[in-house]
Amino acid sequence: MVLESEESCPSIKNILLLDSEGKRVAVKYYSDDWPTNSAKEAYEKSVFTKTQKINGRTEAEITMFENNVVVYKFVQDLHFFVTGGEDENELILATVLQGFFDAVGLLLRGNVDKKEALENLDLILLCLDEIVDAGIILETDANVIVGKVASHSLDAGASLSEQTISQALATAREHLTRSLLK
Repeated sequence: MVLESEESCPSIKNILLLDSEGKRVAVKYYSDDWPTNSAKEAYEKSVFTKTQKINGRTEAEITMFENNVVVYKFVQDLHFFVTGGEDENELILATVLQGFFDAVGLLLRGNVDKKEALENLDLILLCLDEIVDAGIILETDANVIVGKVASHSLDAGASLSEQTISQALATAREHLTRSLLK
């Protein structure tokens, strides 16, 4: 039996985390709809401009934009967006958005603002990698996402953001050596 991936599996085109001015904090694209960096930045600016006047602070809002379904939510000075194709199920996109939103809240220990997000950008990017891979949704449960992100932390005693580069490299070398010797 051959499955047609486009019809059987929901997919995400991008996940955006923008600041209150529409500038990038963390973004991941899983679609070739925006082939260049300037096309991506133009899309981000357009979607931000379209949604900034709408109050997406209490629950996720949904809009159609450039033949895409966009779900979004705002907190403090951060704007969270998840984009899917025009035929994508809004509830699935909203579930991905909520998982990302909640995971970031847990990772930042409730201090969800631009400054804290930038200080923990490595964790947010790992979080994106745990939620979606190549447009395919992997996980939407915030606790599971945070658990996986925490397990990526090289030293159990310190988060990635607390390690120096040399400490991180030494720990990585040690893990690699152990895995090769097994």
